[in-house]
Amino acid sequence: MKQDQHIWAGSATFEHIEMPENQCFLWRKDNYPWARNVWNFHPEFELHLIRKSSGLCYIGDHIGQFDPGQLTLVGSGLPHDWITLPSDGKHIPERDIVVQFNPETFAGPSQFLIELEELDLLFDKAQFGLEFSPGAAKDASEILEGMGNLSGLDQLVALLSVFSILIKDTSAKTLATSHYLTDFRPGSSLELKRLETALNYLRQNFLQDIKLSDAADAVGMSESAFSRFFKAQTGNTFTQHISSLRLWMAKRLLKETDHPITEICFEAGFSNISNFNRIFLKTTGLRPSDYRKTARRF
Repeated sequence: MKQDQHIWAGSATFEHIEMPENQCFLWRKDNYPWARNVWNFHPEFELHLIRKSSGLCYIGDHIGQFDPGQLTLVGSGLPHDWITLPSDGKHIPERDIVVQFNPETFAGPSQFLIELEELDLLFDKAQFGLEFSPGAAKDASEILEGMGNLSGLDQLVALLSVFSILIKDTSAKTLATSHYLTDFRPGSSLELKRLETALNYLRQNFLQDIKLSDAADAVGMSESAFSRFFKAQTGNTFTQHISSLRLWMAKRLLKETDHPITEICFEAGFSNISNFNRIFLKTTGLRPSDYRKTARRF
């Protein structure tokens, strides 16, 4: 197993993780919002369970919906964030369960404990971020929920049981692209602060007729400089990012409302129905009407 351990000290989005004394991994429940709810990365792997609320998850260049029960494994150095929407400042106690660990903790002993070699493939895939199927997530979450009442060897055995479930999940979905992992390089503290400002600005305004110049002005950059900067840091162009946010809103409206599709097109920020239908079909493989039928089965 080859682990690409990226550590960028001094960066505004680098999260320093301290393991509890006498433990090889960290288990905790996180409230929302809190100081670490930012676009961040760290050398440790992160197993992230959403217990409450829905919103947008950012994993590398992936933008997607999250709902209660979503379980994701994020690899070393892969930027990530989960944003509950609407961002109305509402406090959500214990929204997440987070497990963070150094994969080498389990890779090293595999030379003596052959069974641990099964983790290699799981950890390799997790470098791109993995979202697990509902069935596997449900089984794993039942164990994760109880881990707070355990300690020592009992807690470690529980984590290994979770890994065993995830290894068998052949329906786990890869999130970030290999292109993003190749090209991503974190900027200075100032640049990363600008990125956080830009992402917040776009989340608040993507339903409007927002232009590249608007986002560039919001962070004090020229259009050309902002365009290059945004692509380098998120893996998406400005247009792709806005389109992803609008598609997320359209999917949500299709699933949760009976609004006509033409109306949803404009509610989600698209300017015309033909463009909406084309982008929706290209991205999801389904027409909006077919997506609505499929989404409502679950």
